[in-house]
Amino acid sequence: MKIFVGNLSRDVSDEDLLKAFEAFGKVETATVVKDKFSGESRGFGFVEMSSESEAQSAISGMNGKDLKGRAVNVNEARPREERGGGGGRGRPGGGRRY
Repeated sequence: MKIFVGNLSRDVSDEDLLKAFEAFGKVETATVVKDKFSGESRGFGFVEMSSESEAQSAISGMNGKDLKGRAVNVNEARPREERGGGGGRGRPGGGRRY
């Protein structure tokens, strides 16, 4: 089961996330999402646990708890929504009217 962890301090590492969630069961992966250009934390991450019951315990046990100075938001990760294509600022061609 995949768990979303939000409101992470910028200095939380993958290892910190792993250690915090290991208390609730076997952690498959623990990843802090980083900005692809700066390499800095984006303030959230994901933890995958092998058992749904352990994951539910982790969600209950970690939600609102302090991790390196910040109260984290923990819940079941939802599937990523499809983003619509497009982009032209409301006008065909995206250009300005002169």
